[in-house]
Amino acid sequence: MNRTPEIFALNNFTEFRIQMLNWSNRFNVFCLLDNQHYNFSAPAFECLLAVGSKKNITLQSGNAFEKLKHFYKENNGWLFGHLGYDLKNETEKLSSANFDGIGFDDMHFFVPDVVLKLTEKEVYIFCDDDAKEIFDAIQSESLSIPVNKQSDLDIKNRISKTAYIDTIQKLKQHILRGDCYEINFCQEFFAEDAVIDPLYVYHKLIQLSPNPFAALYKLDDKFCICASPERYLKKEGNKIFSQPIKGTSKRDLVNKENDLQNKNYLSANEKEKSENVMVVDLVRNDLSKVCKEGTVKVDELFGVYSFPQVHQMISTISGQVKDNIDWIDIVKATFPMGSMTGAPKKRVMELIEHYEQTKRGLFSGAIGYINPDGDFDFNVVIRSIFYNASTRYLSFKAGGGITFYSDAEKEYEECLLKAEAMRKVLE
Repeated sequence: MNRTPEIFALNNFTEFRIQMLNWSNRFNVFCLLDNQHYNFSAPAFECLLAVGSKKNITLQSGNAFEKLKHFYKENNGWLFGHLGYDLKNETEKLSSANFDGIGFDDMHFFVPDVVLKLTEKEVYIFCDDDAKEIFDAIQSESLSIPVNKQSDLDIKNRISKTAYIDTIQKLKQHILRGDCYEINFCQEFFAEDAVIDPLYVYHKLIQLSPNPFAALYKLDDKFCICASPERYLKKEGNKIFSQPIKGTSKRDLVNKENDLQNKNYLSANEKEKSENVMVVDLVRNDLSKVCKEGTVKVDELFGVYSFPQVHQMISTISGQVKDNIDWIDIVKATFPMGSMTGAPKKRVMELIEHYEQTKRGLFSGAIGYINPDGDFDFNVVIRSIFYNASTRYLSFKAGGGITFYSDAEKEYEECLLKAEAMRKVLE
């Protein structure tokens, strides 16, 4: 693929974005990364879209990272794809035996036929074919958002409220015994015999809950419809940084005074701050494995950011990577992300496997890209709807960090709060 893009002026960003998504749906594989007009750390684009697959690699945990290295050396350019949570089985010598209704592989990356990078005023097209032809084909697409074709969905909880609260009590006993300090525990909501139009659901989800690390990812018959607010890891030159989220409170868009109180609650609440600090320490430890000594630092601690559904506490940790280190080794040393596991990592992942009822799969994994310069950016796959069009199985998960001071009822309510946008979109 040509490393130098052709650039075309955009008359209407919003219209072109709809046309671009409608055009992308003709491909078996595509990956849209969508910034949703947030200005966290001066984004290089508003949308990045990869369509078609010249070459790809699909892997299960075992020797996946090493095989990805060989694949990348042979295809040193744009690469898009995902890292599934169960790569933990390779990084920490663990195993997974829980039910998985969706079926994403542990790892998949593809070399795209076409990459489109959108800013507000321009589109950059990277391809080997005629870029003008592609631009014209997109502009000839419909301006309509797909209509809702979904069946009535019967969304069920995988575990009951009583079972959830009982599990939290058991996890707190593990913390009391010193097995762990904090554990991220999640539950699944699911529907069987579900018929949805993923493009329609994506448009609806980001309308209700626009977030800076949104993504729409299609891999043949499997879809991830993602409205994530969280970055896992970004590399820019010799710098990497991670932005874990720990701490959530509800928005009140009707009463501004209440909304401000909810926001200030995060900054003042010792439990929320202690959770955040634990994850920051874990991320600092992970980054120190691949960064030059003395360069890992906390750029922002306890930053509170407001999103349409919730306020979130976000910290930023950065470091300078060691010379001549492979980007894949950076990912391997830090994956899965600490905000979705807890501490210490290996033990809590054993407990997660024991107490959660289903495999996480792509949930709490990452979707992202590597550019021709070897820089990358990956999100944390949360606030996401997963859909297998062949089996008609639909799933979304939500959870939170459990500490000894966690109130099980409140944790359950926080779970429902995080799942609210997904449930609203589907119902």
